[in-house]
Amino acid sequence: MLDDHGDFRTQFVREPSFLRHHPALVLNADFRPLSYYPLSLWPWQEAVKAVFLDRVQIIAEYDEVVRSQHHAIRIPSVVVLKDFVKPQKRVAFTRFNLFLRDEFCCQYCGAKGELTFDHVVPRSRGGVTSWENVVAACSPCNLKKANKSLKHSGLRLRRPPRRPTPEEMHAVGRRFPPNHLHESWMDFLYWDTELLSD
Repeated sequence: MLDDHGDFRTQFVREPSFLRHHPALVLNADFRPLSYYPLSLWPWQEAVKAVFLDRVQIIAEYDEVVRSQHHAIRIPSVVVLKDFVKPQKRVAFTRFNLFLRDEFCCQYCGAKGELTFDHVVPRSRGGVTSWENVVAACSPCNLKKANKSLKHSGLRLRRPPRRPTPEEMHAVGRRFPPNHLHESWMDFLYWDTELLSD
C-alpha cells in the first residue's frame, strides 16, 4: 500500500482533497511549524512515507490505522523533521499571502468573501505588480476603480500596501487557521504566544 501510489507529493498537487482527511502538522526540527501561512500540513500519505524514509519523527497520532502487506501504523497527526530547514527570510508574493496580509477583506470597503486583487496605480498608468501596489479588493470596488487613479475613483485605502515581514505574516496567519485543526496540534501552534497573567 505504501509503495503502490507513486509520488505522493505529485498526487497531492493533483488532488488537494487529500488534505481533508487526517492531515499531519509538519514541524521543523525546533518544534515550530514550518510555516503558518499557509499552515504546514502534509496529507497522511506523505507523512507515512516520510516516516518510512526516516525523515521525520512522529509526535502525535490519530486513532486510525493504515496497513500495508507487512506493516500497520497509526496515522501521524504531528511530525517533526529530523533535519532543520532554514526558514525563509522573505514572504513570497503569492495570491494567498496577499489576501492573508490584507486579512481576507477588501482594502477599500472592508467587505469579506469573494475577493480579487487590484493595482492601486493601474498597470495602464505604469503601476507594477508588487507588494506596494497590489491590494485585495471585492469585485464591486474593483469595477468601480477600474483603471482610474485612487483620487479619481472616489475610493480610499484602509491602509497603504507594503511588503509584510515573516513575523507579521506569522501573527496574521494565527488569526486565520485552516478549516481543520486537530486537538493534537494546539500545543505546537500556540506554544510561543505570550501568556496572559492573572
